Amino acid sequence: MAVTAAEVSAYGRRSVMRPWVPRCGVCQAAAMTDPAPVRIERDGDVAVVVLDSPPLNLFDAPVFDAIEAVADELVRLTDPADPARARAVLVEARGRVVSGGVDVTVFRDIAQGPEPAERGAELWRRLLRVAQTFEDLPVPTVFAAHGLTLTAAFELALACDILLAAERASFGLVEIVVGLTPSMGGPQRLAERAGSARAKELVLTGERYPAAVLERWGVVNRVLPDDGFAEAARAYAHQVAAGPTVAHAATKQLVTTAVRQGARAADDLVPAVSGALFATEDLRGAVDSFLADGPGKATYSGR
Repeated sequence: MAVTAAEVSAYGRRSVMRPWVPRCGVCQAAAMTDPAPVRIERDGDVAVVVLDSPPLNLFDAPVFDAIEAVADELVRLTDPADPARARAVLVEARGRVVSGGVDVTVFRDIAQGPEPAERGAELWRRLLRVAQTFEDLPVPTVFAAHGLTLTAAFELALACDILLAAERASFGLVEIVVGLTPSMGGPQRLAERAGSARAKELVLTGERYPAAVLERWGVVNRVLPDDGFAEAARAYAHQVAAGPTVAHAATKQLVTTAVRQGARAADDLVPAVSGALFATEDLRGAVDSFLADGPGKATYSGR
């Protein structure tokens, strides 16, 4: 379904900008009366990234600052050297939609200000660093889309390992309505998941696509019922968090290398990456459990 002019107006701008919130500890409120627009909540072994900037969770200057701080904090929280580290990351949003996209006044201020090309390039460098930081985390990352997911939010979802969608969710890279191409890594990551032809179609038309279509294309991993979606996404994140975390990191590295450099390049990594797993507590414990109790009984510590 194509985006209409009315939808562009509704999702693409706001009449009053949220007050700027200084960067600070992202796991705490940015101010006593105004929680951070992007924050981290800990749910056991899962670090939950919450996008909460009502009413449309638009990506504006405070959200860009907050998501950068969150990305840096996730690196610390998932550090393999920390025995209490988070063993999975879940991204979720509050409100009716996941995100209506980027606040268009951000683009206006760059385009109408001094040195627009240089400032635009710096914006994309910042956002690509965020996407790449999420992508490179050494734990499984899960994005839960319960509703409309446009532009920057969709691109962040594509940088995660697993994209779960509710039945009512829909997705779009609609940057053509303001004369842009998606530049937070979306087109190239769409091409990895769905092929170059599908990626070009989605971006060049600027249409919105329902979750079921993108599941068929291989962009969305699973479509889940609307009822109970948030709980199901949490359960999925906890499931992958309970697995052999070091082995999960090896899987991520090997698959990414195979997609971007070819199977033989991934083969070259196997001795070092997979060989190191024999020194982990998780492998030794799982082998002992298998031999003593049979398959599927092992528990993992992530070490």
